[in-house]
Amino acid sequence: MDWIINLFTNTESVAHIALLYAIVIAIGVYLGKIKIGGISLGVTFVLFAGILAGHVGFTAPKDILTFIQDFGLILFVFMIGLQVGPGFFESFKKGGVTLNLLSTGAIFLNVCVMFACYYLFFDTSNPNNLPMMVGTLYGAVTNTPGLGAANEALLSVFPNGAPSIANGYACAYPLGVVGIIGATILIKYICKVNPQEEEEQLNMEDAANPHAKAHNMHLRVENAYIAGRTLREVSEFLNRDIVCSRLLHKGEVSIPNSKTTFEVGDELLVVCAEADAEAIKAFIGPEIDAEWDREKDEVQHFVSRRIIVTRPEMNGKTLGKMHFASVYGVNVTRISRQGMDIFAGRNHHFHVGDKILVVGPEENVNRVAEMMGNSVKRLDAPNIATIFVGIMVGIIFGSLPFAVPGMPVPLKLGIAGGPLIIAILIGRFGYHFKLVTYTTTSANMMLREIGLVLFLASVGIKAGAGFWDTVVQGDGLKYVGCGFLITVIPILIIGTIARLKYKFNYFTIMGMLAGTYTDPPALAYANASCSKEAPAVGYSTVYPLSMFLRIFSAQIVVLFFCG
Repeated sequence: MDWIINLFTNTESVAHIALLYAIVIAIGVYLGKIKIGGISLGVTFVLFAGILAGHVGFTAPKDILTFIQDFGLILFVFMIGLQVGPGFFESFKKGGVTLNLLSTGAIFLNVCVMFACYYLFFDTSNPNNLPMMVGTLYGAVTNTPGLGAANEALLSVFPNGAPSIANGYACAYPLGVVGIIGATILIKYICKVNPQEEEEQLNMEDAANPHAKAHNMHLRVENAYIAGRTLREVSEFLNRDIVCSRLLHKGEVSIPNSKTTFEVGDELLVVCAEADAEAIKAFIGPEIDAEWDREKDEVQHFVSRRIIVTRPEMNGKTLGKMHFASVYGVNVTRISRQGMDIFAGRNHHFHVGDKILVVGPEENVNRVAEMMGNSVKRLDAPNIATIFVGIMVGIIFGSLPFAVPGMPVPLKLGIAGGPLIIAILIGRFGYHFKLVTYTTTSANMMLREIGLVLFLASVGIKAGAGFWDTVVQGDGLKYVGCGFLITVIPILIIGTIARLKYKFNYFTIMGMLAGTYTDPPALAYANASCSKEAPAVGYSTVYPLSMFLRIFSAQIVVLFFCG
């Protein structure tokens, strides 16, 4: 039996190290699926499994743990950057500025509450207490990338050994998940919100949108400019979305497509948004009473189909400006990006690789598929080169030192901030440099989850040795209590301001707060509470900037205050 004893005790063995990570990750992932009150800790439970392994002495050499931890962090934050990059800059456009300012205010308040707890409840002469509170902060806001960024920044401040801030994170995280949802519910009572009225308000806003109303009309082509032009050229010249569903040309009725050309005297059945009708009539020709189109199909065959956005021209276009319901006669009910299904809100920006669920007459659905691209072959090939080129540039960028007066060491974005910023820039502007940034949903999620579990397992194993002394016999209950305050107080303040001052819909506020805390369970709860897309719109609007600020502020706090 010596072979099995050596397998579990010989820490220099490659087999031992691989077995350690396999056991910690497998146990953590399976236990993370257990739900209590409908809420689970998810993959973050790998951290707790690692702490347990480290506590009982099931560990590996420190340099190996550090390498795997850092590599996992780089992979994790880079894939997040690629995910949020396309929507990062769009989130600052009109309509999203106020939500992003509120989100930034909540992040700032999280940091302020952390410092208040530190000065009120801890010995400020102990250099380990503030770093531990930083770990508590990121457990309270359920943001693992921020923990990684803070942990990495601490190495430059404490070259002889940084405090194990993962213990503070572990104390605050479980109550942080519950606190986010609980505080969001509390806002409903503080502001006396009636959920039914909020849904009715969303319905009224949809009904009041002139671009949501379809308008059918028969037109005769009388503009000589149109002669010989295709339907696509006419639509592009008008800068409005139109669908020509029937065409009478020289006595024959046909169904035109984007390449069909028109001649003077042709008669068209046009579908457009109600707000665009007059402009289209003025350009094409007068409205007529068409006898040839009196007979309608008695039966329309409706289909539901997943369509993939593969045309680069669709990148960045908003769903509301596409007028699918009014112009194309179909409904877009779901949009899937990077493995997450979100409601199809008017403010959603399309990106290459999005999957949209389209429902409507088969003919119309085919038109939308042609317009969006729907070429799966373009997306199947993995773009490994782009990922590692980006990581290379990100590490170099993160290693650049910036001298800041008053700081003990030069400011560096590090292996968390550098790859994150480069990934965001590549995700948004990579096509200018012939970099194909799209990765399939499964590929992105796989790389991201592998990076995350490697990071969490490494941090947990290293923190496990001192967990008992730090948490159980130390200030563990203080970390739990302070974490709860860090979670709840900013939500109550910002949520109330968003409701009473800016009059945001309550369901939009729920999504905004979930995005601010980058917390998928809170988004899932918000979506379950509302039949409309408002929570998903709020979440997607603030998530890119929030993720960036969480990671960046972790390094700023550590480098400015923990030195």
